[in-house]
Amino acid sequence: MGQYLPVVCLLVLAALFGALSFFASGLLAPRRPSAAKSAPYECGIVPSREPPDRFPVTFYVVAMLFIMFDIELIFIYPFAVDRRFLGSYALWEMLAFTGVFFAAFVYVVARGALDWGPVAQHRALQQQTAAANVPAVNVRVVGRDGREAEVAATEVA
Repeated sequence: MGQYLPVVCLLVLAALFGALSFFASGLLAPRRPSAAKSAPYECGIVPSREPPDRFPVTFYVVAMLFIMFDIELIFIYPFAVDRRFLGSYALWEMLAFTGVFFAAFVYVVARGALDWGPVAQHRALQQQTAAANVPAVNVRVVGRDGREAEVAATEVA
């Protein structure tokens, strides 16, 4: 256990440094917001129009999925190069990682991670128009049970 004492001390010091940095920043930082400070600044160019909308979170989720694909390829490459040395354990580990990754990918796609921008706006517009054009035949009128003949007579007249 004594061999881990330097590592534990380093972790404690790192945690203390992080906590003290946040505390000192909150205590000593100047708080004088202004319009000039909150304006977007990019490469010394003063913006002439409003900044565009922010990217949706799903954009970043897809970026993380791309990185996961790269990691998966990194795992598959050694197995493809030296299959005999790594054996069946590496195969099962690779298949387990691929299965978990595929399940996460299916979940993200089912949640609509690949639908943003014009495609998402088009689908939302289609759903709104479909909801607005519900025919009256699908609406059940309550309270007319047993009065079908009376309703039919008033409709004929």
